[in-house]
Amino acid sequence: QVQLVESGGGLVQAGDSLRLSCVASGLTFGRTTMGWFRRAPGKEREFVSRFHWYGLTYYADSVKGRFTISRDNTKNTVYLQMNSLKPEDTAVYSCAADCTDWGTMSCPYWGQGTQVTVSS
Repeated sequence: QVQLVESGGGLVQAGDSLRLSCVASGLTFGRTTMGWFRRAPGKEREFVSRFHWYGLTYYADSVKGRFTISRDNTKNTVYLQMNSLKPEDTAVYSCAADCTDWGTMSCPYWGQGTQVTVSS
């Protein structure tokens, strides 16, 4: 059984930083592409970033240059370092794994989500 457990969310001020973590179990982490999505209040879920198992990373334009995705295959964990946070980054951030189509969010495995709130 695959489980994804996120942590690290919280309430911060604009300009602050946060690091989210997602610990995976039940899958071959080193061969699994991992990523992050977010859903802001009243908006559709959107792609944030992904880290392919073979090393490539991708970011949404809205977070490029501010967010960094990384992974530690020894800990089955993917991270999302978020710097220079803005109020518009406020959302529930969810970890996903092994998506067949990241554009349509076709992902078999999801975490429960962690709330990030950025005050102005």
